Amino acid sequence: MTNSSATRSHDLDGIRPAPVSPGWRDRLRRSGHAGAPHTGVRERLVPPFPEPAAHLWQLLGLGPARAQRLAKATEWLGPLLVTALAGALRFWRLGRPRGLIFDETYYAKDSWALLHLGYEGTWPDRKIADPEILAHPQVIPLSDTGSFVAHPPTGKWVISAGEWLFGLDPVGWRFMTALLGTLSVFMLCRIGRRLFRSTFLGCLAGALMAVDGLHLVMSRTALLDLVVMFFVLAAFGCLLIDRDRARARLAAALPADAEGRVRPDAGTGDRAGTGPRPWRLAAGVLLGLAASTKWNGLYVLVFFVVLTLLWDVGARRVAGARHPYRAVLRRDLAGSVLSLVPTALVTYLVAWTGWFLSDDGWGRHWADGRGGTWSWIPAPLRSFWHYEYLVYQFNVNLHAPHKYQSNPWSWLVLGRPVLFAYDSPEPGQDGCSTASACTRTVLALGTPLLWWSACLALGYLLYRWALRRDWRAGAILCAVAAGYLPWFLYQDRTVFSFYAVVFVPYLCLAVAMMLGAVLGPPGADRRRRTRGAVAAGVLVLLIAWNFVYFYPVYTGQTIPYSGWQSRMWLDTWI
Repeated sequence: MTNSSATRSHDLDGIRPAPVSPGWRDRLRRSGHAGAPHTGVRERLVPPFPEPAAHLWQLLGLGPARAQRLAKATEWLGPLLVTALAGALRFWRLGRPRGLIFDETYYAKDSWALLHLGYEGTWPDRKIADPEILAHPQVIPLSDTGSFVAHPPTGKWVISAGEWLFGLDPVGWRFMTALLGTLSVFMLCRIGRRLFRSTFLGCLAGALMAVDGLHLVMSRTALLDLVVMFFVLAAFGCLLIDRDRARARLAAALPADAEGRVRPDAGTGDRAGTGPRPWRLAAGVLLGLAASTKWNGLYVLVFFVVLTLLWDVGARRVAGARHPYRAVLRRDLAGSVLSLVPTALVTYLVAWTGWFLSDDGWGRHWADGRGGTWSWIPAPLRSFWHYEYLVYQFNVNLHAPHKYQSNPWSWLVLGRPVLFAYDSPEPGQDGCSTASACTRTVLALGTPLLWWSACLALGYLLYRWALRRDWRAGAILCAVAAGYLPWFLYQDRTVFSFYAVVFVPYLCLAVAMMLGAVLGPPGADRRRRTRGAVAAGVLVLLIAWNFVYFYPVYTGQTIPYSGWQSRMWLDTWI
């Protein structure tokens, strides 16, 4: 590789190359560091965060010391400002539309039942129960007879926290998803900063998610998928922290020569331990919470176990291990699997505590008095296994056609969004002259220009991962695959495009990484950086404009019918 090509393929974090011996350059290239072949071993294991630039604040008249402090504070102030924007968008008029939209009619009620019974009770038909819940005075027609439900309870427990605070009304059952949606933007800013070693790119990823239409709609609706997204994103962040800390321990264990220079060492790479890894344990708990919200969280667990093991392989290879895979099998495999899988399974079981402690939960006493081969297992566990089996059968055999179902092949290009609510105001209401002159809708549709840009970004990341061995691209692609690919196993099942909210954060990270490449490497000349900044800025502004344009159909605002039609860019959106 020539010096010029090495400069062009810099990582986004801006670390400049320093001379090292070329004897182990090829091994570093295989582990994903071909872009900066002369960086020191410690810096390769844990790239430092660049010092924040203070010149902008100095231009505004601040002294050097004060400007440096303020620049340092932007590491937190930037994400907080982006989060404030996201929160304003998600909480504004949260109670509109006033009603149980789409599957809120199930989850809002089941959450209330969990809050008061510990298990899902029985409600009358929605045509009876929904109007009574929304009436003044309110009637809550909940029976304590257990009801069969198709999803585990954690997400409904989360929703019930808002109902405990505000009651069984639209603000109550939407409050927690709005809160988690807002917090997820903050988490993504910080995760992006750690991933890219750039506060700017981290905040850019968070800002993109703040203005994604699908994420906004799901944050303002009491469904389970936004809750799954939150726990999975938190687990991804924990694994990133675990990655940095484990690699830092390997770096500290490497021997230094008389001049203080650190070189790869085969003994250290093959045999050194990485110490306790509490962040990986926390990731296991979070993935258990995701799986106990909806079962697709189990697929994420499998993908993330493989991801963290491959990260360990890369770390040991950079540290100088002769046989990194063998070293991971000996030193890391057991700890990784035990930290994640059993922890997630125990968390899943704990989530069902209300059902286990009840007498009236559906199927709670199915195994009582039954004999057979498995009678040595406690009856509550056998009853629970029977319940889970029936839930599995229900989910895999759900083939009832639905007007807004879609094939996963169409999700990334927004082939078929889901209409959560549609209403035509009465004549004279909200300035409408006739019943057909205006419309109010809630459409679960990603911001089109963001999603279509993400399709290009995923192609760029495939190149970065496959041909440049960029671990960051691989991590993002793995997270997208974990939330997306499993749905292709159920081609005959009734599925909906809003399930894609689970991998929205990683689409935003992909676009941010692509825009970082558009901006140009740190060593590029001013003309190149200017052109890159203009191109990236134009795309971001177009995405923001696109979000503003579609905002009325995300939030149920009253608009002319012609305005609604003009926003239906594809025939399949209607």
